[in-house]
Amino acid sequence: MADSTDLLPDGVIIADDAGMIVLANTAAVRLVGSTTLVGRPLAKALSLQDQDGNDWFTSNAPYDGLNSRSGLTEQSWFLPDGVELLVTAKLHRAVRGGPVQQVALVLRSARGRVQLDRERSDLVATVAHELRSPLTGVKGFVSTLLIKWDRLNDEQKKLMLTTVNADAERLSRLITELLDVARIDTGRLPLYPRPVELAPVLDRVLASIRAGTGRTIVYEHPVSLPAVFADPDKLVQVLTNLVDNAVRHGEGVVRVTTEPDPDYGVRITVDDQGEGIAEGIRTRVFTKFWKHGTRGGSGLGMYIVNGLVRVHGGELEIDDAPGGGARIIVRWPTDDRRT
Repeated sequence: MADSTDLLPDGVIIADDAGMIVLANTAAVRLVGSTTLVGRPLAKALSLQDQDGNDWFTSNAPYDGLNSRSGLTEQSWFLPDGVELLVTAKLHRAVRGGPVQQVALVLRSARGRVQLDRERSDLVATVAHELRSPLTGVKGFVSTLLIKWDRLNDEQKKLMLTTVNADAERLSRLITELLDVARIDTGRLPLYPRPVELAPVLDRVLASIRAGTGRTIVYEHPVSLPAVFADPDKLVQVLTNLVDNAVRHGEGVVRVTTEPDPDYGVRITVDDQGEGIAEGIRTRVFTKFWKHGTRGGSGLGMYIVNGLVRVHGGELEIDDAPGGGARIIVRWPTDDRRT
């Protein structure tokens, strides 16, 4: 029967009080690249070095040092072929303050950490770019106003201040979106749900969007709908993002439909007449900073929408609109389905 440690995803190596390896699971053998670990001295079998060429055993001296040590914190070490491993160890003593009886090492690949670091770097770079664009506009126009105030007429000043105001609003929206993303990711999004009549909320959202676009937006709904269970502000945010996306990324008429849903309570459908979203990339729509086409936007809208819908216990999916284009379907519960 195979050792139970072979079921673990991380490498496990155990050495006895004499520093001889008595156990090495399958993952450890694979990570270290040696099939002859058991029966060899830990000091010689583990060929791990740091970036300065210091080896793991000499640097950490697991059998020496303070007799109060009980473990070694996770550290980054490299195999001879340059592969990075993350290594931590537990020092077992038969009696407190006594000699080390066993050293148990856990090894795991650093690829996951490298990927996480890369994603964090990409996130910082993307956020910096998104913030810099409107900030550059604000700085440029304010600088021009300060330098040439007496030479500019009222119309020029008004145009510049209008542009500054628009860029400042864009910055404010982006910061709000970033805060929403952080709250969704950490599960700390504040929600104050209660029964909300959907039709009046949609009417207000559509009136606001119609005021800023020449596109035709059609709203179709039955005579009556059950009230949805929602935080009113978050509901407005979801509806605004969905319809605004359809206006910006689609073509022709935007059609919004609400109807009863047998499983959730209410179904909200937003159709546009644009190029649509290919089935193979639909899951990517809900990732951070995903952008489709050449139209503007932070790329956070659909990630936030999906997060807000799901935190209410609802469901969101993407399909093809009947006349071409994209169809976004939201199934919103009429009762409290939060987990």
